[in-house]
This record gives sequence, structure tokens and C-alpha cells, in this order.
Amino acid sequence: MKKRRLMKWLTGLVLVLFGISVAASFYFFHVAQVRETKSFINNKPRAKSDPLYQEEQAFNQLTKQTMTMTNQGLKQVAWYIPAQTPTHKTVIVVHGFGGNKEKMAVYGWLFHEEGYNVLMPDNIAAGDSQGQLIGYGWNDRLNIIKWADLLVDRDHDSKITLYGLSMGAASVMMASGEKTLPKEVTTIIEDAGYTSVWDELRYQAKDMYNLPAFPLLYEVSAISKIRAGFTYGEASSVKQLAKNTRPILFIHGDKDTFVPTKMVYENYDATTAPKELYIVKGAGHSKTFGQDKEAYRQKIHDFLKKYEK
Repeated sequence: MKKRRLMKWLTGLVLVLFGISVAASFYFFHVAQVRETKSFINNKPRAKSDPLYQEEQAFNQLTKQTMTMTNQGLKQVAWYIPAQTPTHKTVIVVHGFGGNKEKMAVYGWLFHEEGYNVLMPDNIAAGDSQGQLIGYGWNDRLNIIKWADLLVDRDHDSKITLYGLSMGAASVMMASGEKTLPKEVTTIIEDAGYTSVWDELRYQAKDMYNLPAFPLLYEVSAISKIRAGFTYGEASSVKQLAKNTRPILFIHGDKDTFVPTKMVYENYDATTAPKELYIVKGAGHSKTFGQDKEAYRQKIHDFLKKYEK
């Protein structure tokens, strides 16, 4: 009798713990991937004291054309800013987690000054684009390919650069390994991208909640597969970079504690294509441009000139 009661008690405890685990996994999936304002993302306007305030103000004065397309069953929206002098060179500027095209204004201005046409899309479930589930770069990589195709349709002599920040950086790295990426994409620049969604969310689970990967992250990844179409392990910059053939510039701040700086070295090592590494001293996550504006501009300018075809 005692043994039977103990077994019932243990079974009940296991079921309770399982129920708690499942409930927690759905909660963390919501935090990680469902479209909503995230409390841990800074959405404050750029302060006048910010070193990039003037760049943002200058970009905001530019006339922007709105482009749309439908991909993966969702309407996607982008800004297009033609260069001052007609050119075949276009950059696709991809924003990060919790961001949108407006938040990439300073990068739009950087490339506008460099003489490029600039295309700035809202990712899936961001800004004016449709979607309720954040793609973490994996689903967004397919949009990047489609945007590039549209640019080539408009100009068959296009020379396209991909630029991404944070999750946007992961997006362009993930796109880099796809055979369907148009040959007109000639160069890639990533700033503060993670090695894989699994690595980044495992790090964040520990850093933000002091939780181990097992069992929650496995469960949340399984929910992502069912609802968003991908597991966190398959959404890997490293695996995609191993197939990349295009010159790529890797940028990261050496004080990045959101996407740990060590990840850039693994990304850098993953590709055998022509590559350069730029570590910005004293820069936190996505703060590399503002840390040293002139050095950042010059590094990008030199890289693009070196590999322009």
C-alpha cells in the first residue's frame, strides 16, 4: 500500500512538473517570437546627445518610396531611397530584433552618403510588414532573397550589398548560404550577428532568467517548429556561412553582452570566402557605428571598394 501510494504521489508530481514546464515553454515562446512590444528592447527616441543624432535627422529628410511584395503568404513593406547620382549599386539594410526600418535610419544615411540606392525592409512581424511570429533571421532570409530578386527585375545590372544589424546580421548571414540568392548580390556586411538562434536564446535564457537550456529551450524550439516552421538549431548562421562564397565583413563590439563577442569569431571561421573582421573597442551591442563614426564609415568604404565588381 505504501509503495502504491508513493508511486501515485510520484506520478502526480511528475505530471504537475510537466504541466508547469509546458506552460512555461508557451510563455517563453510568446516572449521570444510573438509580435508585441518587448519590455527589454529600448524603444526610446534617439537623444540629441547621441553621436548619430545628426545622421538620423539627415536621413529623415530624404524622400522615401514605398515598395511592397508578398512572400511566404505575407505582405512585406520596404522603403527605397534612390541614390543622388544614378547607380546600379543598391544595399539592402536589415534591422534587428524588436526593430523596424525607421530604426535603421543612420545606416540608411551611411550608405546613401556612400552613393548607394538603399532598400530598407521591415522584417516579418515588424513595422508595416505582416506576420505575427518573429523569424529570427531564418524566415527573414527568404524575404531578403525575394527583395534582391525584385531589385534585379528592376535593374538587370544591379550590384547588391546586404547589410544587417543584430538579428538582421543573422538574416544576411543565413541568406548567404542559399543557392537562390541572386548572383547580383556581391558583398555582405554583418554587424553583431549571432551564431544560431539556439546559441543566442540559450545565452539569453541563462543571462535574463538564469535558466538552463533543458528542458525549456528544447520545448520552445519544438513549438517554433510547429508554429514558425523552424527549430532553433537549424536556424544557424554558422551552417549557412559554410556555404557562402561572397566577400563578407564581420563587425562586432568587444563589449557586446547581448550577442556575446565570442560569436563573431565562430561566424568568421565558418566561411572560406574572402572575409574581414572588424572588432570595435569599447562598443556594446549594436553600438559600433556610434563608437567611432569615421572609422566605421572608412572600414565599410574600404571593404566595398575592395570587392566591387
